[in-house]
Amino acid sequence: MGQWALHIMVGLSALALLHTYLIYPSLMRWLARGKSPNQDVYHPESNWPQVAVIMSAYNEEAVIEEKMAHLLDLRYPEGRLSIFIGSDCSDDRTNDIIAPIAAEKKHIHFFPFQERRGKPEVINELAGYARQQFASDGIDPIFVVTDASVMPAPEVLFKLVQHFQNPEIGLVDAHILHTGMQQQGISEAENTYISGEVRLKHYEGLVWGRMMGPFGGFYAIRARYFSRVPPTYLVDDFYITMRMFEQGGLAINELDAICYEAVSHEIQEEYRRKARISAGNFQNLTTFPHLWWPPVNPLQFAFFSHKALRWLGPFFLLLILAGSAVLAALGNLFWQWLFAVLTGGIILVPVLDQLLRKAGLHWLPLRGAHYFLAMNLALLTGFFKFIKGVRSNVWQPTKRN
Repeated sequence: MGQWALHIMVGLSALALLHTYLIYPSLMRWLARGKSPNQDVYHPESNWPQVAVIMSAYNEEAVIEEKMAHLLDLRYPEGRLSIFIGSDCSDDRTNDIIAPIAAEKKHIHFFPFQERRGKPEVINELAGYARQQFASDGIDPIFVVTDASVMPAPEVLFKLVQHFQNPEIGLVDAHILHTGMQQQGISEAENTYISGEVRLKHYEGLVWGRMMGPFGGFYAIRARYFSRVPPTYLVDDFYITMRMFEQGGLAINELDAICYEAVSHEIQEEYRRKARISAGNFQNLTTFPHLWWPPVNPLQFAFFSHKALRWLGPFFLLLILAGSAVLAALGNLFWQWLFAVLTGGIILVPVLDQLLRKAGLHWLPLRGAHYFLAMNLALLTGFFKFIKGVRSNVWQPTKRN
């Protein structure tokens, strides 16, 4: 490979990273100026649609009592809310906490499954049960899919479901706020990243109605747009969203639909979670190539810019590192300097962050750089998991704070 080809390879790789992390978010913020959120909404006197809340739980005794209390506090017109909960063969106190509550409340349907199957398959089965409940009346309900660790505010259903007055909208995501940030962990870096993602998805919804997937912890979707997630698929919310786009629905988020979730503190826990999600990302990338390439319409451009390039980020970093190494070996001073900076940063950033952390010092830019490197390593790990073949969508949930 000639030097000119190496320059092009490094330049395009750097441009891809700049585009997904800086140029595209800036472009979306500029395009969203003056755009108004959806105004075709239900009003208090409207005939609100039926809602079925769907939740999978596995060994969630640390949070399930609080979650059930929040579900019982949800405000929605009487007789129009049903809750379907599936315990994925939990062997802690999860079932013992849910069962007596479900026995007292007619609108709560509890399924203590006896075989471990993974969250996506539990969600599939619960959606089937919910459809059966409404099928005889010809009702197309709104499914609200939630995680056990996400605590909704009482008014969140009204905030989400109001948008389904607009027949074009198929999915609405809630706004999950993080609680329990601590200086000593990665929570501030994680919260900074997620907050940026919330804003970016909001801009995508405002500009094109093509928000690139919900965060998965609490989102609403029309039942007719809900698609069964295939066995072994790991990222169910993104898969469901892409299938909805194929059917012509739009996706937005509602910043006033507030939920709360404890943010992760431990980089090892977050690395494990993101490596699993990464494997699922590559499943979706190869399942929906027609939705991101060529990036010529709004949906394809958003998928390509926001997701595809970001998921391929570790490979761009490796290409930059390899290209600069070869050019440095050829004696070019600039590339020798760049290669030294890159390799030094990759090695020193985690070491310095750990040393400062042990000394009780917490510098957010350094913590953010460490977080960026760790999450790209998790993406690379997830890619190799995907290449090896994902044989099950069963996983251990993240340790609850």
